[in-house]
Amino acid sequence: MKEQTLTPSDFEKLSQDEKQGEIVVRESISAWKDAWLRLKTNRMAMISLWILAFIILVTIFGQLIATHDYRTQDLQSTNMAPSSDHWFGTDSLGRDMFSRTWMGSGISLQVGIYAALVDLVVGVIMGGIMGYFGGKVDEVLNRFCEILYSIPSLLVVILLIVVMEPSMFTIIVALSITGWINMAWIVRGQIMQLKNQEYVLAARSLGAGPSRILLKHLIPNAMGPIIVTITMTVPNAIFAEAFLSFLGLGVQSPAASLGTLINDAIKAMTVYPWRMLFPATLISLTMLCFNIFGDGLRDALDPKMKK
Repeated sequence: MKEQTLTPSDFEKLSQDEKQGEIVVRESISAWKDAWLRLKTNRMAMISLWILAFIILVTIFGQLIATHDYRTQDLQSTNMAPSSDHWFGTDSLGRDMFSRTWMGSGISLQVGIYAALVDLVVGVIMGGIMGYFGGKVDEVLNRFCEILYSIPSLLVVILLIVVMEPSMFTIIVALSITGWINMAWIVRGQIMQLKNQEYVLAARSLGAGPSRILLKHLIPNAMGPIIVTITMTVPNAIFAEAFLSFLGLGVQSPAASLGTLINDAIKAMTVYPWRMLFPATLISLTMLCFNIFGDGLRDALDPKMKK
């Protein structure tokens, strides 16, 4: 093989244009912006997000655009079909179904959001403590979580209603007693994976305490699974509230949730199907959109899904 000889031209400096040609130009983006860009490519997730935004907006302003109050009874207009006066028809007491449906949607969304916030705060704190300290602390708290998880949520609600009157607050408290456990276990697993990373060891060697390490380093790096879990918690809480209200353990008349509306409509479903159609469609659509958006968000935040 013939050796290649070097000439003085091989040692000449590159021109400015040749230097620029060797530079690899790529926009520097954060992990959250990268996740948002990948989420936008998921068509079903974005459609679900827009539908959820529409439902939330109409829930907020539905009482303002409704032509009748949700409490007003008109016994001469009972079980009316949808019309220009009553857009969703009326119920057995002549109350406007449009205003009652969106009022019920507001209660269901509030229960889901408040329950998710409680799960977020309690679950992240408990999971962070279990995952970071480990040992006896993790064992004791983990056994406590297992004991609570074994208690049926319906039994908890019934016991609370014996002490407290049926209301939205009672349902939120009942769902929050055991609802945070899944969040705690997810956070615990994430913290156990992250606590031996180099940046955590560096922070510990510089004198950072456990609370600072958890709040500044570990929990922010576990926000992906936490956010995905929240999006899955909201529809579960909405369904639980609707189920309890369907059984008569939720909000009481004249207030209404989607569960109570379905319970009232099921008695005359074959005769007046529109009374069942609107609340059942709304709760199904809300839960479906939350689940699809949660799946898309999980894929967007998963580093293994990067192309």
